[in-house]
Amino acid sequence: MENPFAAFPAWLLVVDYILGMVMWTLIGRFGMNLFLPQDSKFFFMRVFVRMTDPVIRVFRPVTPSFLLEPLVPLFVAWFFYMIRFYVLPWLMGYSVMGMLSFPLESEFAAGLYQLFGP
Repeated sequence: MENPFAAFPAWLLVVDYILGMVMWTLIGRFGMNLFLPQDSKFFFMRVFVRMTDPVIRVFRPVTPSFLLEPLVPLFVAWFFYMIRFYVLPWLMGYSVMGMLSFPLESEFAAGLYQLFGP
């Protein structure tokens, strides 16, 4: 099977993977925050908070003050989603990339299909 991402430059895939990991880490922090307080002693919650606090701090000037604190990571993750969906294809000269907009998720889905597929 031919690699569908071979047509894209390596820098684009690296940037998308990094932005995707940050986005999913922020979403993970939001999800964990539904069940645990931010100052929890649980190892994974401390890691999520430590990894995402600098990113949230950078986006603090554009974060609305009326937004509830547990929703802030999800709001910041939305920025990363928008960058990945609109800015990266625009940098490549495409108006849309279609199903190839998210290489990180496509690779993950392909791995799951190979693992659990027919």
